[in-house]
Formats: sequence, structure tokens, C-alpha cells
Amino acid sequence: MANEDPEDRGEPALGPQTEQLNLNLHNPVQANLYRSDESKAAVQALERTLLGSERVLRRREAARRGGLSLLSSRKVWRALGFPNLTDDDVWFTEQDSEALRVLSTMVLEEKVTEEAALSLVRSIGQMTDRMVVWQVEALVEDMVVHGGMTDAAARRQLLHLLPDLIDAIENLLVYSWRRQMNAAVQRLAMRVERPDGSTATGAVDEDGPSSILPLARGVGFADLVSYTSLSRQMNERTLANLVQRFEQRCAEVIAVGGGRLIKTIGDEVMFLAETPQGGAQISLALSRAIRDDPELPQARVAFVWGRVLPRLGDIYGPTVNLASRLVALTEPGSVLVDASTAAVLSGDDRFILLPQSTRNVRGFGDVQPVALAQGAGPGLEVDFE
Repeated sequence: MANEDPEDRGEPALGPQTEQLNLNLHNPVQANLYRSDESKAAVQALERTLLGSERVLRRREAARRGGLSLLSSRKVWRALGFPNLTDDDVWFTEQDSEALRVLSTMVLEEKVTEEAALSLVRSIGQMTDRMVVWQVEALVEDMVVHGGMTDAAARRQLLHLLPDLIDAIENLLVYSWRRQMNAAVQRLAMRVERPDGSTATGAVDEDGPSSILPLARGVGFADLVSYTSLSRQMNERTLANLVQRFEQRCAEVIAVGGGRLIKTIGDEVMFLAETPQGGAQISLALSRAIRDDPELPQARVAFVWGRVLPRLGDIYGPTVNLASRLVALTEPGSVLVDASTAAVLSGDDRFILLPQSTRNVRGFGDVQPVALAQGAGPGLEVDFE
């Protein structure tokens, strides 16, 4: 019967995303990829592996089993990036309800507020979304480049490859998260800024002055030169490879220097440093690594030591804005800091500081840039082999 419920036939009901993946052959791309019974069966098997079971719950059932109201559950699902659903969509599994139970317990036991819980969920949703897209495309690219497959064939083959990789990737994810969380705990110690601009790590009296906040940190930017013109000359794959190589080089230098890669924006990376000296070393190493790479154009690098406000995995404040403005003034292959940062670095023979002409910087007025160069002793060494 046309209106017969699939569940009445003993078949699992399918939610909107499952239907789109398995059954929507009106989409020409999906039709080409998943036309065969083999591919459709592989998608269904992979979904059962990833979700733990068939989708058998509607949103009200999933919310009730998770111990949350539908309103609260919808807030969680929106934070995770789930699509809008109706009361009739069969989209959830017991694992979805268990996730809600974990979250509701955290709030009920007053370990976190509802606002903080949603912020945690949002961080997971946004970061894992980008992460899995990156991972899927990396695997497809590897099969295309090294396996001689077409893009479509690689995506079909991925359905059979992923089941053997899921546990390994999941283990690496948990391992990395714990490592990163441990590193974040190490950074919890407040750095109190001395009058000379240097910092000391120590206990902070909770009733003491709030002048130590926001945190004293260094912010740097590395920006590829002539990216816009290069993007017009290169095909999409070549341009993507160039950007990927640039990001990889920067990420390795920043990690070796003890900094943090905050974000990448196409032809630009933004990093954070715990000390002014560490940030200066990273900046010089970035400029040198990019300059010495024959496959990359030159880059401009700027670094500013000041105060920042960390929020939502990003950082904000005048220090960030000044570093961003300063990188636009930098000559290709060079590193600039501002006069205040130069004053903090002065006296350290690892750095050569050369004052430049005063420039008017939007939002900051007259600013004196200072060119930063490598001084005595070895710089930050990064082995790219």
C-alpha cells in the first residue's frame, strides 16, 4: 500500500538524511555515486556502524529518553549542527538519547550551567564538523593522487575503506583531545606582567586587582604574498595544494615553537604565543621556512605582544587588531613588531630590532613598526623531513 508505514512491514523507517543518502537518486551527483545496490548497502552498513543502530526514534521519543524537554533537546541539536526535523521524522538512535542523558546529568548535578553546557556542545559540533570533512577529503585525495582513481570512484571506495579506519581515527581523536586538554591545563597558570613587559607565572590572589586580565599573550599573523593573483593563475587543485602546504608548514613551526595555531583563513594564519620571546622566535622561523620553500611564494609576518580576550576558541582585543594591521605593512620576506613589543624584546641578543618610519594605522593612529631579524645564536629549528 502506498501509505503503509515501513515499520508495519518490519522495515526500519528512514529519516531525511538517510533517505537522501540511500534513496534520493534525483540528485545527479548522488545518483552517480550511489546508484548501485552495492553502494547503497555500503552506505547503510556504514551508518549502522557509526550510529550504533538503525534510526528508530522520533525527536520527542529521543528527548524523553534523554531526560530533557523537546525545547532543551532542540537547543542541543542545533548546537551540534543537526537539521530541523518534524515530529514525524525518524532520525535518532539510542545513542542520541544517551548523549542527551550525559548532558542533562552534567547540568542537574550542577557541574556546569545550561549555558556552559551548550557552549561545550557547540564547540564539539563545529570542530568535529570541520574535522570530518577534512578527514574525508584527505582520504579521497590520497586515493585520487596515489591510487589513480577518479574522484567518484574514490568516494565509492571510501565507503568500504572507512569501516576499517573508524576505530583507529576515533582512538587518535580521544588521544589528541586528552593531550590538548592537558596542554590547556598547563596554560591555566596566570602570567603576571611585570613593568618591563616580561611575565612571571605565579599564583593570583582571587581578591587582588583585575589588571592582569585579559591575559598577556602574543599574537602573530603570517600572510602569503600575491595570493589573489596566484589564485587567478592556478587551477583549483594546484591552488588547494599550495594553501595546504602553507598551512602545514605554519602549523609545524608554531607547534615546535610552543605556540598555538588559532585559525587559518586561506592565505593567512593566526597564532598565539605564551611569551614575547617565543612569539618572536616563531615569527622569524615562519618567515624563514616559507622563504626557503621553493613551492611557496614569500610571506609577510607580524607579531604583537599585549593583552587578549580568549573566547569560543578564538582571541579578541586591540592586540589582535594591531597585529592584523601590521602584517599589511610588512615587506615580503620580513617580520614586523610594534615599538612596545620591540621594547620587551630589547636586550635579548637573539633578536635584531630595526625601527622603521612611523606609519598611520587605521584605528591606532601613528604607530612605529620595528623590523625583527635573527640575532646571535641559533633560531628555532624545525625539521620538515
